[in-house]
Amino acid sequence: MRGAGDQRRWGRGAQAQAGAIEAKEAAATAFYDMDQAQKYIDGRVTLFEDLDARAAEPARQEFTRLAEAADAAAHAYISVLDAHDLDDRDRSPAEYDAARRAFVAAAERMQEITRDLNGFAERLAPRMARLEAALDQLPPRVKAARDAVAAADAAIAEAARAGMDASDPEAELARAKQILARLGSKGLGGLGLDGAMRKAEEARAIAERAREAAAELPQTAEKVRNALASVRTRVDIVANRVETVREAMRVLLRGYSQACWQDLKGAPESIEAAAQRARERLSEASAHVSRAEWKQAQRALTAARTELNAADRRAAQVTGRVEELRAVAADPQAFAERVRFAVRDAQRLAVAQPGGPAPHHARVLDSLVERLQNAPKRLTGVHPDYWGYLQELEAIKTAAGDVVTRIREERARG
Repeated sequence: MRGAGDQRRWGRGAQAQAGAIEAKEAAATAFYDMDQAQKYIDGRVTLFEDLDARAAEPARQEFTRLAEAADAAAHAYISVLDAHDLDDRDRSPAEYDAARRAFVAAAERMQEITRDLNGFAERLAPRMARLEAALDQLPPRVKAARDAVAAADAAIAEAARAGMDASDPEAELARAKQILARLGSKGLGGLGLDGAMRKAEEARAIAERAREAAAELPQTAEKVRNALASVRTRVDIVANRVETVREAMRVLLRGYSQACWQDLKGAPESIEAAAQRARERLSEASAHVSRAEWKQAQRALTAARTELNAADRRAAQVTGRVEELRAVAADPQAFAERVRFAVRDAQRLAVAQPGGPAPHHARVLDSLVERLQNAPKRLTGVHPDYWGYLQELEAIKTAAGDVVTRIREERARG
């Protein structure tokens, strides 16, 4: 049997052991709480970084400091576990007391860090709540983009079955699919919430354009075929104007001075050449149509129209010149009177200024009056220079208008 002293020592040892075990269990609970808080907050900060990387930088820095402290406290706790075997009955009460104090210190440190982690989480919560509320808007936008891609896929397939070249809308749709693939990657594809929202909308818009382009292909084909016939008819019309332009040039050469027609020399030949180039572009357009290359056909037709427009302008210059010269030859003074009215209007405006006309305006207007008086001197000889006369009158009229504009600007500033 144990003596009384042995029993007292055993009783103190048992109490000390129980106290150490209780402290150990409290430390284990503190470790679990700290570990769970650390893992939870790490996930929240990671989500914060996905949603708004720039705004999350300070939060990540603060959490890193807290995590380092938690790791150090966990390491210290594990060291205490390794150092104190509470199942060893040969330990003295003093050793159990030392173990208890070590576990208590470790627990208090881990509890302190857990409070810091929870406080950090509380400060982070309002911002996360706002971001997560905004995040709820992303799935519907991504779905809308996916629906648009599916619709575009169907339209492109339909166009292809009808024999249309849908390569352009198909290439456009590939861009939308690439954006959606990035949005479907880990997190938000590194775009952040705002970037992901914009990209989802961009993918939807691109897919919608691709769908519309594919759906319009049959209409485009019909438009191109109609345009082909229309431009072919117009080529014939322009080609038929060549003889009219030749006749107008003969009128100019026989009845007017060289100055009246020298800038139009070669007009019939340039019109013929433009019509020929237009025919070549039409042949290209027809070839593209036969291969269902509608976009290329449209470009060829546009080039043909450009040639025809230039030919029309050149023809109008020749026939219009004849009309202008005949009109001025019939009544040169009528043209001069219209310009004289513009000069007088400028003179009245200048005189009406406070203090009378400004010297620089008066000098310009006086010179215009002199030029107007001298303009009829150009109309001499067997073939007067009516074109030079018209150009001089137009220059005088433009200069008078410039004076009016400057006077009004000066009045506005003054």
